[in-house]
Amino acid sequence: MRRYTRTLVAAALMATLVSGTAGWASGSAQQPVTGPPPGSAAWRDDGSLGRALPDPQDASPAQVAAFFGALSDTQQRELAQRHPSVVGNLDGAPVQLRYRANKLAVQKDPRYARLAEPGRQIIAFDPRGRGTVAEVYGDLLTARHVSVVVPGSDIDAGTYDRERDPYGTPAGMATSLRAATNGRTAVVAWAGYTTPVGVGLDAATGELAEAGAARLARFTTGLTAAGVETPALFCHSYGSVVCGLAAPRAAASDIVVFGSPGMRADSVAALRTDARVWAAKDPSDWISKVPNVEFLGLGHGPDPAAEGFGARRVPARTAHGHTGYFAPGTDSLRAFAAIATGGDVR
Repeated sequence: MRRYTRTLVAAALMATLVSGTAGWASGSAQQPVTGPPPGSAAWRDDGSLGRALPDPQDASPAQVAAFFGALSDTQQRELAQRHPSVVGNLDGAPVQLRYRANKLAVQKDPRYARLAEPGRQIIAFDPRGRGTVAEVYGDLLTARHVSVVVPGSDIDAGTYDRERDPYGTPAGMATSLRAATNGRTAVVAWAGYTTPVGVGLDAATGELAEAGAARLARFTTGLTAAGVETPALFCHSYGSVVCGLAAPRAAASDIVVFGSPGMRADSVAALRTDARVWAAKDPSDWISKVPNVEFLGLGHGPDPAAEGFGARRVPARTAHGHTGYFAPGTDSLRAFAAIATGGDVR
């Protein structure tokens, strides 16, 4: 009875939190970007090779990798030239070919011209909606350790590398993590799903996370199909909801969540993953005020940083606020670097 009462109280708190922003949130509700990338119809109609090209929606990353593995370099480049938006987002395609294709795709969209600057390695780009993007720091094909940063709310192709609040962006987190490992890991800043805007109904429910989880799972399995080491996932805030839902399908050596409102699972065992699962929450993080309950579709379940969840603990005593976990000199960043390079945290 006591547990039932606590659940009702928590649900009431969650309803209060959401209703307080419902009028604003209803105006900023997001429609997740799903389905195959732009240009897929032309790709499917392309008969230049005398056979069907792998369907962008149905072909598995392993099938995509096998298809490109049977082509000559010239054939690969010609496909990327004709269909940059498809090849650039085709999980399982060769990494360098995806960089080449996305450079072409970005150059066609003036809004994101900065992404085509020399030296940038864009491994995914989709201008639909608010835009999604993933950028690689380091060499994916030679790195012995790879990480993927999965962000939370208010991140898209226009904000994922903003200068303001850098350690709250996937680009800032990625560069900080790579520096903390002394360049021993390649890191992907993955703004590859439609995130919530602000703290409203989208952030309190799982619709965007479910769409994002499918994209994340496919992206990670696409990396391994292309010859990349199995990555560690670093999942911030609402991104930890995405990682929780993706866990059974994603290719991941570790899943690290921080500032998490929950993972839509009652425990590590319920995630159904072989990855090591870690959790961090610093004492000043406002996320602690969000009720850890899932009730009538609202909320995301137990706190992964709570002892009963079963995750390995990451120290975060010197991190500050909701976006300070990757700040240089923090105990959380040192621990993240150890995890990213295959080590343990003591």
